[in-house]
Amino acid sequence: FMVAQSLTGWREYNNDQKDHHSKTVTYGNYLTTGHFGEAIFENWESEFLQMASYILLTVWLRQRGSSESKKLTGEEEVDKDPRDSRRRKDVPWPVRRGGIWLRLYEHSLSLAFIVLFLAAITLHAVEGTRSYNEEQKQHGSPPVSTGSYVTTSRFWFESFQNWQSEYLAVGLMVYLSVFLREKGSPESKPVDAPHAETGS
Repeated sequence: FMVAQSLTGWREYNNDQKDHHSKTVTYGNYLTTGHFGEAIFENWESEFLQMASYILLTVWLRQRGSSESKKLTGEEEVDKDPRDSRRRKDVPWPVRRGGIWLRLYEHSLSLAFIVLFLAAITLHAVEGTRSYNEEQKQHGSPPVSTGSYVTTSRFWFESFQNWQSEYLAVGLMVYLSVFLREKGSPESKPVDAPHAETGS
């Protein structure tokens, strides 16, 4: 999909260059443009935000009947204290070590996605600035700094248009899994499960 995006993005970029009576670029040069970088990181940003949010929100929130939710009452396997397993040989080393390493490891999945989100939104800002400044140059306007670019409506429009679609998709997955089934999928409840049954 990234190859397809880069090829179609290259054509789109060159079409825009022609419209502005500017030089077209080779495919290799296109891959170094802000146009390409911005498109990549803008999408990654929303994916990482979505996953970080999903991981964190499913710790506390429940949806009756959803296969994506923990049960409404009681503790589940994922809720047990890992300190009780420290002496087992097959546990990851942070569990055996304890202390700060265990505290970090207990939240390492969400922390990883938060770091990836912060890296992606930063790269979106940097590459978006490059792309924006290319357009500024074509229109005879002065370039802007990355700090100025992130205050533009364009930067936030690009972010919000992706964020809203990600949250819509996840919300629908949680809700539709109450009533709909997919035989053989671990994301679905069994086909014969009642609608009120919560969890997979």
